[in-house]
Amino acid sequence: MFGESPQDAMAQQSYSKPNYDNTSRPTSGVDTGRESTAMASHKGVSGTILEAAFVDPAYSWPPAEGQGKNAIELQASTALMKSAAPNDAKNNINDEEISLSPSMCSTDDEGDGNTRPRFKVKKVTGVETQSKTKGMLCCRRNVDEEVLNTKEVRVDENGNPVSDAEAMERQQEFTHERNIAKLSKNQRAAERQRRILAKKKKKRREARAAERYRRVPEGILIYRLDTSDRTVTLVSGPSSNTNLETLIRQIVVVGAKPGSESSRRGILLTDADGTQHNLVACEQRTAIAWLESIDMMLASRPNVAVQAKLAESGHSSFSKFGNSQSSGWAKGKEGKLSQTEREEIEERYVNLAAYSNNLIRAGAVPNAPAKSKSAKAAAGGAGGIYYTVTQVREDGEEYDEETLESIAKRRAVIKDSWDFFRMVCSLLRDRRKYDEVFRRMQLDPVYPYLNSMTGLNDPGDDMAMGGNIGADKPLTQVHREEYDDMSNSAIARDLVSRAEVALPSLVEICKALAGSLGMEEVGVGPVKDAGAALRKAEKKYEGDVLKVTDYCRALLVVKDFPTLLALLELARDSFGPLIRRVKLSTLKTDRSPKPGGYRDCVINLELKDHICEIQIHLWPMWVVCGVDGFRHYRHCLEYSTDTFGDPYEALAGLDRKTMAELIVMAEEAVADMPLETLEWYHEKFILDYFAEVGLFLNHGLYEWAETTLRALIKLRCQSPDIGPDHHETITLYGYLEQALRAQKKNKDADEVAKKIYKNKQQKKTEKVDAERSLWDQWIQDPFESIVDPNKKEREEEEKIKKEVRASKKSWRKIREERFKFLDGAE
Repeated sequence: MFGESPQDAMAQQSYSKPNYDNTSRPTSGVDTGRESTAMASHKGVSGTILEAAFVDPAYSWPPAEGQGKNAIELQASTALMKSAAPNDAKNNINDEEISLSPSMCSTDDEGDGNTRPRFKVKKVTGVETQSKTKGMLCCRRNVDEEVLNTKEVRVDENGNPVSDAEAMERQQEFTHERNIAKLSKNQRAAERQRRILAKKKKKRREARAAERYRRVPEGILIYRLDTSDRTVTLVSGPSSNTNLETLIRQIVVVGAKPGSESSRRGILLTDADGTQHNLVACEQRTAIAWLESIDMMLASRPNVAVQAKLAESGHSSFSKFGNSQSSGWAKGKEGKLSQTEREEIEERYVNLAAYSNNLIRAGAVPNAPAKSKSAKAAAGGAGGIYYTVTQVREDGEEYDEETLESIAKRRAVIKDSWDFFRMVCSLLRDRRKYDEVFRRMQLDPVYPYLNSMTGLNDPGDDMAMGGNIGADKPLTQVHREEYDDMSNSAIARDLVSRAEVALPSLVEICKALAGSLGMEEVGVGPVKDAGAALRKAEKKYEGDVLKVTDYCRALLVVKDFPTLLALLELARDSFGPLIRRVKLSTLKTDRSPKPGGYRDCVINLELKDHICEIQIHLWPMWVVCGVDGFRHYRHCLEYSTDTFGDPYEALAGLDRKTMAELIVMAEEAVADMPLETLEWYHEKFILDYFAEVGLFLNHGLYEWAETTLRALIKLRCQSPDIGPDHHETITLYGYLEQALRAQKKNKDADEVAKKIYKNKQQKKTEKVDAERSLWDQWIQDPFESIVDPNKKEREEEEKIKKEVRASKKSWRKIREERFKFLDGAE
């Protein structure tokens, strides 16, 4: 039950063998079952044993700096075991003492009370009458004579004569009874040996446990969860300041839910008598694994011993499959699972948690960032108490490589799923960032003027607004006669070579623009290779490589809309005849952005008989993803993430088992950053916790979702770049309202809803104020609207015209102040 020493256990890293078919579960550890009769078959109830470190309420955790450095590492063990048979529990059979009946103590040499039948041959002399024939021929006659005769007769031990058939029957009956007696004797001997070995193993485990728990530091209590009898038991001694009156020693669990601690390490347990107890773990992943195991336990069928305990306490809320009132595993399609299916799911979950936890403890999480020696020591050293899960391994047992491989493969599948879900959260988060950035950029006084401009050869990509699909692109590379006899690959290679010739000219143009306008970022090349061009043509232009116009490419990042207007004007005046297209469509209010929410401007110009491309990015947009913006665009296009209104929609359709396993991966991702140590600048971990909130909400762990969201909101309010009114903060408030209403905390949810509504009204006010700064507001006469029904439409058109004129006026003012050199370019 307790495994080897902590050091040996960490080195061994052995696990429960997963059982993915319909065979019986392995019985790792000690089999505490007992047959009620010599010939009865063993019928036990499977369960899991977990041990972990919890915080003594009289102490604080984590301890102060410098405390607990000599603390040992505790090994919480899980063994998929067989509990005592229901009949044994009913008869109050005590597992602590192994009693042997007189028949079990008998040896094989003792008699069995049944003797072999013995027969002997006896000579008997008597007078017999014999018939003889005397005389010859006609004088022949039969004569009876009395003579003495001796013969052998079979008799039993009492001297009674026995026939051969009767003797054979007695012998067969004896042989049958002897075989039965021999079988019973072997069974008694096997049972006697099993109990003796169980007693020895238990003593060894108790000795190891006593030695390990003897060194538990102050403020730590070690509890054992046994799902077979639904108990949580204290297995370590109290500390010097422990309150012995309130100390939890053993309870029968009938309900469990997440605690409300800001550390997210608490579990609120309900005892059979209705009393609630709060256990706070030393690690947040301990609380998660324990709560999931308890939840599975409460949905399973209780054994006779548990039912008796619940009946004694007057608790009657358990049904056929346990306490369905408090278990998510007893609801929906999970409530229809058989006991065997539940045991297999529990085994998979425990093995995955064990494997993941040992990777964390050993600092060997795949794809994790490299750690310094000090960081590894902090994560996996003996400086504190940590929760781990390993299988009990008896002396001489061999490692099961197939078991480890199957667990590793399952973890790899779940890890890929977690990475994909986290990526979706990241993509939609950045999409919202792009939308918010564009909303604020539209408040720029020059934007209405830019919005009124018409691009060159720019029908856009929005089909709903009359745009074109890829194959209808109006701009193409120059078609040459020799291309008629060339394959697409040959044409692409020719265009690549022409792009290399045009590249120096594009570099000079970009240098001139950057030097005049003071660009934030400038990048030129490399030339797109032929393979990439062919793939793009196949995907977007129905295989037409002439539609690819970014063989020779460059990017410029401008500060704001005024700088973009200045660049367009400078390009028109400097190399206007070379310009073949100016694409502004994604910057228009009435047009859709690119997949993922990105918006930019594209200028195509012809250099050396080759169409080149200059991508003009706006700094507020660019800074969201930087150079990874194209990867964001590609992933959003590939996975159609724009169809998601909410990143948590990606979890739709997942069963409860997969959701629980994803939470294990989420905890693995944040293992180095507990929630209580998270800071506002830990962007990677903030995203991890945000993704985990979605798992909590879909898994019914609303308390932990609330706790995590409140922590994230606090961090976003502390961030100098975000603050309480930022769209990310408001989005978190929306999820917080959802978690609160799921817990029936309607009063708190209403307060959060008021904050969200207030933010929406504030955004509307900002837009109105920006419009008022461009033109004077006029008062509409209701009577005139009745007389002239088209007045409203005409006023709307006039309003737009006034807005554009005011915006153009603002642009001229800014142009005079910041870009006076453009007058010289003209």
